[in-house]
Amino acid sequence: MESAIKTVVTTFVGSSKGKENLDGGSFQKLVKKQLGGMMENANVSSAVKEMQNGLDENNDGKVSFQEYLTLIGYLATSLSERKTGSNADAS
Repeated sequence: MESAIKTVVTTFVGSSKGKENLDGGSFQKLVKKQLGGMMENANVSSAVKEMQNGLDENNDGKVSFQEYLTLIGYLATSLSERKTGSNADAS
């Protein structure tokens, strides 16, 4: 578990070049490079931009660490549902 948390943090920090936020280009690269195997449209720039806009709660055009964690949480929940065959919406 520690290793997974460290990976989530170091991936963000590396992609943001040590800054507090990911700009649009950095977010695109992170998604394509790190999440391409988990996300269908990771290589479609317009889909990634739409995802970025959905995560950008404060509408500053960037993805903060907290907004990034929203994406990680969504992906983890999706993976868990696939692995267990459950769907949270079905309950």
